[in-house]
Formats: sequence, structure tokens, C-alpha cells
Amino acid sequence: MVRVVLATHNQHKAAEFQQILGREVPGLEIVAYDGPEPVEDGVSFEENALIKARAAVAHTGLPALADDSGICVDVMGGAPGIFSARWAGSHGDAAANLQLLLDQLADIPDADRSAHFTATLALVTTDGEPTVVQGIWPGSIARAPRGRNGHGYDPIFVPDGHDVTAAELEPAAKNAESHRARALSAIVPALQALGES
Repeated sequence: MVRVVLATHNQHKAAEFQQILGREVPGLEIVAYDGPEPVEDGVSFEENALIKARAAVAHTGLPALADDSGICVDVMGGAPGIFSARWAGSHGDAAANLQLLLDQLADIPDADRSAHFTATLALVTTDGEPTVVQGIWPGSIARAPRGRNGHGYDPIFVPDGHDVTAAELEPAAKNAESHRARALSAIVPALQALGES
């Protein structure tokens, strides 16, 4: 059995990671973090994921996994990026964040609305050794929200190869191809190696 702490207080997220990664890494147990929240003052997804993972290792003495993710719009130079969760100023106001982004893109032609979701995962071992992977989900920004599945920017994100938003996809379909799914798949070898050491 390998215990890895997920640097989140969200039990639902820990259960989701357990379900996905447990299939690939036998004996893996993902537990939610119960310590203080570190200040995420990095300037990239990678830096913020590493800040969270290192804080969780220091607090628990267990290997830690952390993620940082967001939406990046090409015509905006990659913004909102690491500020996705607080784009409208207050952390967690998903509707305000989404509306602000739509307002900022109101005059941008459809051909120039390309974007991608990014998920960065950092695994830090008890000896401080980091492994960082990234999952990218390319697409574009719709002109209005559509769909009831998903959260955050899902209702305005149209993945490449689809004519529906991420919020209109069935959850199983979204979970199979999302940025987070791609990052989770990429971290599996490092977790397997942890179990073998």
C-alpha cells in the first residue's frame, strides 16, 4: 500500500483522484490534505502545484500530489491562466469569472477565439524529488454559456473535435479526454515507481 496525500481539502476531489489513479496503480491510497493552505505566489501552473505539494509533504511526511489548472486564451496572451479561479477578483465566483471572460472577448471573431485548458500535476516524494506533468485540452471559447455538466469555464469551452461545450459533454466523455485526465495519465508512471521503491 502506498499512501499519497492530495494537496486539497476537497474530499470529493480526493475520491475522484483515488477512483481514476487506483485503477492504474494497485495499492495506491489517496488521502485529502488536512493542513494549512500555503500561499500560492508562483507565476506558473508548475510553480503553484509544487508549492502546494511541498507544503503537504512538509506537513504530513507523506509523498504529495498537487494540481493547478486553468483556462488559457491565445488572443489574451494565455490569460486568465493561473488567475482563472479569481479572474473577476473573488476566488470561487465561477459565474463572474466566466462572464468577465466573455465580455473581454465580445469583439473577437470566432476564428481568433482559440484557447486551451491546462492541468499541471506535481508529485513530490518525501526526499523532495519532484515529478511534474502537464495535460493540455485544446479548443475555443463559445459566445455564450451552454450546458449543465461540469463547472468553471466548461460552459463556454468547446473542445477541438466537438461542436458542443465541455458542459454539454456527458461527464464520462469529458473525464476521458479532459486536461486533468491527460495529466493524470501522465503521472501514473511516477506513482507506479513510488510503489516499487
